[in-house]
Amino acid sequence: MMWKRTVYVALSMVLTVCVVEGQTSLSSLAPGGQGQKGPELSPLTQPTLSPGVILLMELEGKFAQAVATGGGKAFSEWFTEDAVVLNNGQPAALGRGAIAAQAKWDAKDYQLTWTPQGAQMGPSNDMGFTWGHYEGHSKDKNGQPVEISGRYITVWKKMPDGTWKVAMDASANEPPAAGECCALPKP
Repeated sequence: MMWKRTVYVALSMVLTVCVVEGQTSLSSLAPGGQGQKGPELSPLTQPTLSPGVILLMELEGKFAQAVATGGGKAFSEWFTEDAVVLNNGQPAALGRGAIAAQAKWDAKDYQLTWTPQGAQMGPSNDMGFTWGHYEGHSKDKNGQPVEISGRYITVWKKMPDGTWKVAMDASANEPPAAGECCALPKP
């Protein structure tokens, strides 16, 4: 009986690694992203992805597309009534009303784009999360470009009516030299 448990654990670990490997390279598969329609995600075209992961990635793509055209108003509409948003240098926004009060940008003035890079669905298929990279583009008062970028995580929750909403969104800006941490010294 012990050997069965060992084989089961080993197979579970192998499957987990395969799923994680499949999830880490999803940025090229994500629908939406920066206004570009990506390939359709389905178990037939991406057999290593579970239906739950595909659903979350598609939700994230629709969320990004809505915000690209609708700005902050569209952003806040995706949240549950009791959602939480955690952003750098700002107090937590608790509830959709507080989120809407912080998300007052127009898509013409501030372009927030993001690319999901992975997702995981919970075992009950009613909650999951996505994560990836985001960029924000705007101009300062002198008309000079201002760009920010960082990482995000979005927690999704299935509502009683079957729709999905964002329960939590958190982001962290990248430090100025984020890509240089592992660079080899130049000769």
